[in-house]
Amino acid sequence: MSDQGTDEGYARGLKNRQISMMAIGGAIGTGLFLGAGAAIETSGPALIVSYAVAGAVIFLIMRALGELLMYRPVSRSFVDYAEEFVGRFAGFATGWVYWLMWVVTAMAEITAAGIYVQYWFPDIPQWVTAAVVLGLLFLANLISVKVFGEFEFWFSMIKVVTIVGAIVLGLAVIIFGLGPAGEHASFAHLVSDGGFLPHGAGSALLALQSVMFAYLGVELIGLTAGEAENPRVVLPKAINSVMVRIGVFYVGALVVLLSLVPWTEFHGGESPFVRAFDAVGIHGAAGIIQFVVLTAALSSCNSGIYSTGRMLRTLAVHRAAPKRFTRLSGRQVPAASITVSALVMALGILLNAFVPEKAFAYITSVATVGVLWIWGIIVVCQLIYRRRSDRGELPASEFRMPGAPWTGYLALAFLALVVVLLGFSEDTRVALYVTPIVAVVIAVGYLLSNRSAKAKQPA
Repeated sequence: MSDQGTDEGYARGLKNRQISMMAIGGAIGTGLFLGAGAAIETSGPALIVSYAVAGAVIFLIMRALGELLMYRPVSRSFVDYAEEFVGRFAGFATGWVYWLMWVVTAMAEITAAGIYVQYWFPDIPQWVTAAVVLGLLFLANLISVKVFGEFEFWFSMIKVVTIVGAIVLGLAVIIFGLGPAGEHASFAHLVSDGGFLPHGAGSALLALQSVMFAYLGVELIGLTAGEAENPRVVLPKAINSVMVRIGVFYVGALVVLLSLVPWTEFHGGESPFVRAFDAVGIHGAAGIIQFVVLTAALSSCNSGIYSTGRMLRTLAVHRAAPKRFTRLSGRQVPAASITVSALVMALGILLNAFVPEKAFAYITSVATVGVLWIWGIIVVCQLIYRRRSDRGELPASEFRMPGAPWTGYLALAFLALVVVLLGFSEDTRVALYVTPIVAVVIAVGYLLSNRSAKAKQPA
């Protein structure tokens, strides 16, 4: 199938190396560098299994997306597929949920960037850093997709190099007994201090809710289809690399970290990488990881501006947002959509300054609900598409999801399990409270959109 007409006027400015690096580093964020400490404390070495199992499901979801992308590679993928295979309301809801998910994620990340910079410059108010970060990344996205791709390439490179360096250094310490930690480092730590499941299988199960959201952003590659130089070549390669990068960057990194230092020495609020680097004897480890975590926050915000701009334009193309957002600038970027999205993200600075922390947590919980919906709708669309293509109603994709339809059912069951698990923790239960509110707002928006569309139709 030809790609002609599928890019909607976008410039195919994302190079293969940029998309490949985005695929490698896209799901590596603060969840691993900063948040894994608390998960290790509550689950012990069993967290390795949680990351591996969740990673396998993420791979299935990405293969489902890959099959759809090879059937029809469009940058508005989620909305197009949802509307085509499920219905107009599904497309409307998917587009707005994804836009909202990235807006609130970016709000959190620009706030986090302000906090991280205070490590070196404590006198700079965090709202100032947040504003500067948002402004610079907004301009980068406004210039061209090539600039966005270059920023994302180097942000991802920093994260990847840090993790690979930590794994190589850690293995050298464990195998050859190098440095201060060499005398005690051992793979035996994985089964000592209470065993591999020190708190039972239930703790590993409950960890899945936080583990899944460490992978938020992995689906972003679906939005690059309309701006990739050669989507039919680079996208399958990038998607197939998901399992390898999860195995190396998450599972591999955790195995090494938990072998360098007993799991009982990791705690919430402290980066496990800082703790392990300190044990190896690397001075300034906290500063190194702080810089990497900052780049992870910048990467997430950069991705948020890119994805919300494209998604708002998609909604406008589908008449689910004002028509003015369909326009592209002379540089072939959706400037109006990017600008409005960035202005909404800027509210995060005000929220952080004036609204209590609990209220901000309620808002960011929208991202939790959103990513489960997006991943679920991808799988549902693939199941329906495969049924139709098998009947000869649609052309078959050259990149088919392995084991379908059973692997799709398995992925959906797993996502449903994560929804149930959200109710077991006070910190995540708020996501379940927010869900019906978001659903009502979207339903009302859909009805108003339909009424407006009918009113504009000629009598």
